Amino acid sequence: MTKNDSARREGNQTKNNTNRRRSGANFRNRTNSVRSTGRLAGGKRIGATKEIYLSVVVPAYNEEKRLPQTLISIGDYLKAQRYNYEIIVVNDGSKDGTGRVVEELIGKIANLKLIDNCQNRGKGYVARQGMLAARGKIRLFTDADNSTPIGEVEKLLPYFEQGYDVVIGSRDAKGAKLEPPQPMIRRFLGEGFGLLTNIFAGTWGIADTQCGFKAMTARAAREILPKCEIDRFAFDPEILAIAKMREFKIKETGILWKNDPRSKVKISSMFKMFFDLLRVCANKIKGIYEK
Repeated sequence: MTKNDSARREGNQTKNNTNRRRSGANFRNRTNSVRSTGRLAGGKRIGATKEIYLSVVVPAYNEEKRLPQTLISIGDYLKAQRYNYEIIVVNDGSKDGTGRVVEELIGKIANLKLIDNCQNRGKGYVARQGMLAARGKIRLFTDADNSTPIGEVEKLLPYFEQGYDVVIGSRDAKGAKLEPPQPMIRRFLGEGFGLLTNIFAGTWGIADTQCGFKAMTARAAREILPKCEIDRFAFDPEILAIAKMREFKIKETGILWKNDPRSKVKISSMFKMFFDLLRVCANKIKGIYEK
């Protein structure tokens, strides 16, 4: 064998090894991505070739009755806008037909997608799952009961142009409107929880941490949400606590909130929210959110 033949053979072997390493890395990336997004209706991956400006994520648990009208309202509003968008419903292991009704609407509502989880993990878990699977430059999560109409997003979006990273709807900030107004006991409990949130999560300066209408940039979502550990009751304060710790610019703005008089506050839920706040406080002390 000549020296030239030997050199060519070594060069080909090096190239093959490099290609195998690249292929392995690509496979791991694809595998991690599929695991993070759950099962997508139709077996298709979330995303499109065109750049998406706004992603609307709707966490849902046992919402087969209220969800269809919410999705129709969101779809009707977004199709009239001049930017590209997507609507992602994340089914949190519902026991009713939530996943089925969404699948029936896919094709009828433009850019509607479903992440269908078999196991119930909590609203915080599925909200993060949808926000991380989203492709939008701006990513919003909102409640399945349409308590805040999607048109209220117009009050949030201008602040991103001003350099804010996280913009949240508020029932207590200037310009907020509640229909009908909340009963006094609900307001009292809300203010009490807000004080506890400030003390344990360090969300001073934010009047309403619990409103389920929050938006953030893609960068903020990628840097904040993977650090979250609260899957259920106090996931909103945890998001804001991490955002403040990492010095993201936060804006709170008043929105329209359609209060459901039939909604009840369970004492057990209040205790669970309190213990979640203690976990957030402990995580801050341990430096978990700084890793």
